[in-house]
Amino acid sequence: MKKCLLFILLAAGFSCRKDQPVQAVEDYYKPKIGDSFEWRLDSIGINEVNKYNCKIIDIDAFTATKELVNAFHARGIKVIGYISVGTLENYRPDSSLLSHDIIGNIYPAWPDERFLNIREIEKIKPFITSRFDMIKQKGFDGIEPDNMDGYGEVNGFDLTLTDTKLFCDWIIEEAHKRGLSIGQKNTEELVPFLYKKFDWALTEDVFNSNTQNNYSPYISINKPVFSAEYTDVMNTTDFNSLVCTKAKQLKYFAFLKHRELTQWTYECK
Repeated sequence: MKKCLLFILLAAGFSCRKDQPVQAVEDYYKPKIGDSFEWRLDSIGINEVNKYNCKIIDIDAFTATKELVNAFHARGIKVIGYISVGTLENYRPDSSLLSHDIIGNIYPAWPDERFLNIREIEKIKPFITSRFDMIKQKGFDGIEPDNMDGYGEVNGFDLTLTDTKLFCDWIIEEAHKRGLSIGQKNTEELVPFLYKKFDWALTEDVFNSNTQNNYSPYISINKPVFSAEYTDVMNTTDFNSLVCTKAKQLKYFAFLKHRELTQWTYECK
């Protein structure tokens, strides 16, 4: 009787192996070139949703509720969840998921954050997968993984570009297992290695630094690039004259924001 049951299970495509790897979901949401993108990381009230007509909005994954995500979906807007994957923010509730030996130096630009040893994937796994699971449970469509550029800082672990690439390979796999899109955030040195794996790219200040062409491999395989420039280094006139023509030629979606990423935004006309 047990042999018959085993045969039925195998014929139906089931496996008796407990260690069978979870496969990536292939039909997850993927942004397109030309999609309009909004980025806002301060608190958003559900009553503000009707102000938005973009295709995609990127918001903080912790402060957003499932109801807020659903409200954006009701307007036909896809929702990306912002989290840090390379630092621990002291104001988040999940620090207990990290062992002390992988928490490193203070991030000078953001003194309430500390670098993480992303080389230790097994130790960081509970922290990252918990964040990805939260994003999935709230109904987000994708992930913006911030602070992948610790290799360029005095992080306390002598992290390298190779460490970062391997870590990114892993988080991409974890996102896709959950049916979530995931983008590359900055870190232009990683583009040649990862543009075929990440689903899109989000950049900051690339037109101001004249490094915008480094992300064009994404466009070459029909993946979008969303480019934020900031009002502390250029005004709307400079943005129109210095950024918009180049962005249209490159097929990037460029927009101007305050550095605090509040509601205010300005797009190319």
